[in-house]
Amino acid sequence: MSLLLVVAVPLMLLVLGAAFTYLYAWAIERRYPPTGRFVEVERCRLHYRDEGPQDEPARGTIVLLHGASSNLVESMLGLGWALSQSYRVLAFDRPGHGWSERKPGLSEAEPARQAALIAEALRQLGIRNAVIVGHSWSGTVVPHLALDHTDVTGAILVLSGITSPWPGGYIGWYRGLIDSWAGWLLLRTLAVPVLLMLRPWIKKKTFRPQPAPPGIVRKGFIPLAFRPRAYEANMQDFAVMYDAVLRQSVRYREIRLPVTVIAGDRDEIVWTDLHSLSFAREAPGAELILMPGIGHMPQYADQGTVLAAIVALAERVVTARVQVGQA
Repeated sequence: MSLLLVVAVPLMLLVLGAAFTYLYAWAIERRYPPTGRFVEVERCRLHYRDEGPQDEPARGTIVLLHGASSNLVESMLGLGWALSQSYRVLAFDRPGHGWSERKPGLSEAEPARQAALIAEALRQLGIRNAVIVGHSWSGTVVPHLALDHTDVTGAILVLSGITSPWPGGYIGWYRGLIDSWAGWLLLRTLAVPVLLMLRPWIKKKTFRPQPAPPGIVRKGFIPLAFRPRAYEANMQDFAVMYDAVLRQSVRYREIRLPVTVIAGDRDEIVWTDLHSLSFAREAPGAELILMPGIGHMPQYADQGTVLAAIVALAERVVTARVQVGQA
């Protein structure tokens, strides 16, 4: 009898977890449908939002890439709507997140791969000389756009971004788990219910020391991140992150485009001293804006300062383009 319980109880938990996960994903997808358009890149659809001024020509183009457990709706909420009054703004769901698709395999999570897909989408949309803003995990992506896709990129802004390797950061066991059948099963049974229980703590820590904006989870469509496929993409991103920044950090000195780095000195999610300050030292001519007393979400804590920095960078790109045209 005891052996039967040992087998039956875990099996029942897995079945109940799988049923809950499926029903939760079903409900979430109906509550938070796509809000933008789709562009197909290498047989995967990428979801994006394209907004701009109604009564005058856009002064330039700004591309917004969100961080972990997020999507383009949150990007528009934090920065996009304000910027779209004067600039053309394209906010993307990164591959595998929000309503964007991603092919199977850890290689599809690599920042260089995600940058290549975003760059090809921008080419299809006729974008050139864009200021590309990457928040948090997208700090791993935007350097590749500045290094390898300068036909679409005019400048980059890293906002509270992950950019650099850190001591003890290698997590081969985690990479192995995420890439195994056991990881696949956990992500579709128990991971989402457990994550939902932790969500209040995660939200508080993400915005600390500032309070989270009221209704940010609902207004930012954050529950989309807790569907099995999106959550798997998120976990794959973290699985490849350390090795990726270890490889790419040696190339930062090759960047030749304007770079701005913004971070709060109270960030508890991404260590500012290690990531933002290191990247600002490595990228030639980078401007560093360090925001005292602010955590991981400067775009909500002091939106005006972040917007001003993005606009200043965009105007540098506009000026450079005019000077090239006059030469």
